[in-house]
Amino acid sequence: MERLLFEIGTEEIPANFMQGILAQLQELGAKKLQEQRIPFQSVKVYGTPRRVTFIAEGVAETQADSTVEAKGPSVKIAFKDGAPSKAAEGFARGQGVDVKDLEVRGEYVYAVKHLAGQAVVTLLPEVLNGILNGLSFPKNMRWADHDIRFVRPVHWLVALYGNKVVPVEFAGVKSGNKTRGHRFLSSDTLTEVACAGDYEKVMESLFVMVDQDVRKKLIRQQVEQLAVKEGGQAEIKEDLLEEVTYLVEYPTALCGQFETKFLQLPKECIITPMREHQRYFPVLKADGTLLNKFITVRNGGEKFLDVVAHGNERVLRARLSDAEFFFKEDRKLSLEQRLPKLETVSFQEDLGNMRDKSERMDKAETLLNKEINVKVDQKNLERTALLCKADLVAGMVVEFTELQGVMGREYAKLDGEAAEVSTGIFEHYLPRFAGDVLPATDIGRLVGIADKLDNIVATFSRGLAPTGSQDPYALRRQALGIINIIIAANYHFSLNKVLGGIADLLNIPADKKTADLLKQIIDFIKQRLKNMLIEQGIRYDVVDAVLAESKNDDVADLYKRALALNKFVVTETAEELIQAATRVNNLCKKSEGEYAINTDLFQKDAETVLHNQTVALNKEMLPLIVKFDYEAVLAVAVKLVPAINKFFDDVMVMDKDENVKNNRLALLAAVQDITNAVGDLGCIVQQ
Repeated sequence: MERLLFEIGTEEIPANFMQGILAQLQELGAKKLQEQRIPFQSVKVYGTPRRVTFIAEGVAETQADSTVEAKGPSVKIAFKDGAPSKAAEGFARGQGVDVKDLEVRGEYVYAVKHLAGQAVVTLLPEVLNGILNGLSFPKNMRWADHDIRFVRPVHWLVALYGNKVVPVEFAGVKSGNKTRGHRFLSSDTLTEVACAGDYEKVMESLFVMVDQDVRKKLIRQQVEQLAVKEGGQAEIKEDLLEEVTYLVEYPTALCGQFETKFLQLPKECIITPMREHQRYFPVLKADGTLLNKFITVRNGGEKFLDVVAHGNERVLRARLSDAEFFFKEDRKLSLEQRLPKLETVSFQEDLGNMRDKSERMDKAETLLNKEINVKVDQKNLERTALLCKADLVAGMVVEFTELQGVMGREYAKLDGEAAEVSTGIFEHYLPRFAGDVLPATDIGRLVGIADKLDNIVATFSRGLAPTGSQDPYALRRQALGIINIIIAANYHFSLNKVLGGIADLLNIPADKKTADLLKQIIDFIKQRLKNMLIEQGIRYDVVDAVLAESKNDDVADLYKRALALNKFVVTETAEELIQAATRVNNLCKKSEGEYAINTDLFQKDAETVLHNQTVALNKEMLPLIVKFDYEAVLAVAVKLVPAINKFFDDVMVMDKDENVKNNRLALLAAVQDITNAVGDLGCIVQQ
């Protein structure tokens, strides 16, 4: 067994591409080896700004043997009077086997070929070419006169199977056993890798830490230790740490500082340009306030760190000076005084401007709260809705768009607005990305839901619903945000009713076309809920069962049903209820109309018993449904199982007498309301 090494050397790859590229490389490399039936023990991938590397450990020297079978003509056609026919001879010849070796299986003949494995070294060029040509990227480049596209121009290839070079060529670059080290710390000339097993040691000697996990751990350790040394603690965001990991090949952390006068700015005004624009880690005091220091990571060693720090300080000083200027200019107007300028910011084509949206949201959040009935200060709620978009025309947000909502909160505080208003202005944007915090106040939640629903209705009304991977307005993220807010806050309301009100505020006529539009939006939101539930470990058949009732558009209710049913289906009592419910469902499908139950038509005691228990259990169940206690609802439904089973043992539902038959179907429809009170149990797959 040998190690297979494949390094693709390029110009600097964008850091935010790297995770996706490495995941794809690992999956694709393993797949190509498996397709060629090449045994291997494990695969791993490395990535730095200038290279991606695929390594397969324990690669066999010989391809696995295989057996290929081909189905041929029927026995009747293949043999005439016991002798092979021309059809059989032609089939055998085409498959490369002797006609006498054809195997008879049932009514057909088969050609079976046992293929011995080839030498792996002869198959590897195809494997590596498959990797090179199979990778895809968010954006490609073309260079020179090549028609080939790749994430960045390829400058060298290392392809080794043990100590043997695997011949590969891509964009005029031929593979070999020579790599390049760190651009500055090594000579950046080609250096030999004698054997695939020596790769990591060679790269280390060339000042390249190829293992991104080792690099990431070291960066975190250096940043944390340096922050403590400087009298504080580093605020390390995982996404920034990930990005920095793929910006350097040989990390060295260093500390810089900025003038204390900038600390008078709101904390976010300093951290945002520091983190988002310069990739610096802020340093905080124990109480969470900001120190006038930052930590950055250079792609190099410890020489001339003071010079590097000085250069970074100059760049940050310019950024913070801009922030200081914008902040002072912004303070010349209050948020309310900025509202007229929102008229210059378009919302969506043919749907007005952001001033129109602010006024619409003032009505939308009130409409929403009438359905939810949350106790909030109505004046503060309306004020938040009116001012929540005003910071979009502030200079600070125009320059640093990441600060929308953040500066609205800070400016509202300085304007003397109520604390609920300033907090709500910030929170209505939450969650801004996957894993972000949710709004903690009812005002922030209500305005946030109204804002996101307004965006979704407006965009869908223009025929711009997300398709495939295309979602330019981030509607999927907003829908998921709405769902998470609703569930966390336990808000119960009808989506259709609220969406209809928002459509009216957007001057969308209330007609059949709009009704279809609202259904499309509700289905879109429910699909996001379905995906979320499955990601949380809820069984897919449980999700289908809960969502089977199309009229239920209460997201919080659907979520609670899913949790309760998912817990129930693995219990000992679940199987009997599911079986009974399935029998009931199947017969109810045969009903040709709705009929009232007439007890005078009962002919069997089992009918009377089932009816009486259904009425009693329905009364027991209703208050539990009102309280959304679906675990208790299911426990009540289980009580009906013996009566259902007795009914099916004693009663022929599809009686010849139409009146008797319809009466029994009406009884089963009432039973179905009990058995399917939480979800359509007919969707549940018995495991």
